[in-house]
Amino acid sequence: MDAGHPHARNRLLARLADMRAVDMVVVGGGATGLGCALDAAARGHSVLLVEARDFAAGTSSRSTKLIHGGVRYLAQGRIGLVREALRERARLLRNAPALVHPLRFVVPARNLAERLLLRVGLGAYEALAGAEGLGGCRMLDPVGLRAALPGLCDEGVHGGVAFHDAQFDDAGLALALARTASAHGALLLNHCAALELVEEDGRLCGVVVREAEGGRDYRIAARAVINATGVWGDALRRRADPAARPLLRPSQGVHVVVDADCLPGGDALLVPRMPDGRVLFMIPWGGKVLIGTTDTPRTDAPDEPEPLAGEVDDLLAAAARWLRRPPAREAVRSVFVGLRPLLGEREGEGGGERGGASSRISREHRVEVSTQGLVSVLGGKWTTYRAMAEEAVDAVEAVGGLAQRSSPTATLALDCGVRPGAEGEGEVGVDASLPGTPPGLPPGLVPGAAAVRRALREDFALSIEDVLARRSRALFLDAAAAAAVAPAVADIVAHELGWSAPRREAELAAFLALAARYCARSRSTASSPPPG
Repeated sequence: MDAGHPHARNRLLARLADMRAVDMVVVGGGATGLGCALDAAARGHSVLLVEARDFAAGTSSRSTKLIHGGVRYLAQGRIGLVREALRERARLLRNAPALVHPLRFVVPARNLAERLLLRVGLGAYEALAGAEGLGGCRMLDPVGLRAALPGLCDEGVHGGVAFHDAQFDDAGLALALARTASAHGALLLNHCAALELVEEDGRLCGVVVREAEGGRDYRIAARAVINATGVWGDALRRRADPAARPLLRPSQGVHVVVDADCLPGGDALLVPRMPDGRVLFMIPWGGKVLIGTTDTPRTDAPDEPEPLAGEVDDLLAAAARWLRRPPAREAVRSVFVGLRPLLGEREGEGGGERGGASSRISREHRVEVSTQGLVSVLGGKWTTYRAMAEEAVDAVEAVGGLAQRSSPTATLALDCGVRPGAEGEGEVGVDASLPGTPPGLPPGLVPGAAAVRRALREDFALSIEDVLARRSRALFLDAAAAAAVAPAVADIVAHELGWSAPRREAELAAFLALAARYCARSRSTASSPPPG
């Protein structure tokens, strides 16, 4: 594909310059937008997708890394939402097996009655999956619980229940969608912002976009425009219709990444109901353990959200109640924050109550068509991105007067980037370690030289952050390790993309400042209260 190499980027921009009209423009390159682009292109429609930052730079790379039906939504009676998500989970396991895999969860119980209740609830969850279940659930006595979770503090615990869900690489799946959509003819451009929605006679008829590197503007006619901007969806809706009523209520989820010795073994720990109504996860991920998540309402949507005061402490304290060797602050390797685009009214629902109101707002989605013809995909979650995209493209076909075609994506295999023998091919050569790599890191935590070049040449990367945050997960797994290898990555990026020495220094300084914030988040809780 060679999507990130300067010559490849030039080819993409040449296609954009030659493009006068398309069937649809998708604004937003997260899970929803990429899913829409793939669905439309696979149906045979012409598609342009633009993303102001990098693919999955926002919410879509900052998830809890789970593809799941949602156990807590079953407890809330949202049977349809759970059934749809479990169906989509099965499809993802088939269509992207290199990126999505089963994971066993263990739920501890305080007494026998609670264990039996959990068994009934999780049994119903498995029953909803039907033939596409992942192995059923089983009760664990205290001995079985200790064997499954040897790091668990079992004081006051009387066994538990084990069940299966699925784990995935969120940024990797986003890239798989981008590769597959590109292979089906869609033109996808990251670092390319939608400046203006073009309207004639009260109807949207195209967009004006600006490519970040060259600063050039392009006007593209379109039969329809899809708003897939996630937590920023209301802002784009208001650009089309200033009177549009807000439909989203963002919620902040903070995730803490710690050394794995606090939770030995391969199983995940799930506490389905904390005192404030949240779910607590402790999940093996990338040689570390991911602890999450908070659920704090917000009224703003910053590009790089910060933990609010006390959120990191809350997560560490919650983990300490369940672990024999709870992680200390010095064991925290990174802290990342994602904003969820939840559907819900803001008026009268409070604003800083951690874990309360927003934990009850719907994770369902809505496809809205404005009077101007803007098709907005609002809400939802990673697990159901494909179903959301199918519904959105159905709406676009009606709005744009396009031929109505069925979606093939339910059985469409995704390009997961597995290339046997690629390391020894051509000029990429052997994937030697980067200078500055700290000793003793888990394999694959930081990329090698060939992986960096491949990210730039084949996987759309255009910056140090693109490489170390989303083509590898180094920034999210160990921010200090990412900072240590950043100068070597900067050298390769500068060479591949033709940066000047001052440009290299500026880009490196920006990434190091970002990595320091991820590190600082693990050491300090000093932050502003929730906006609103």
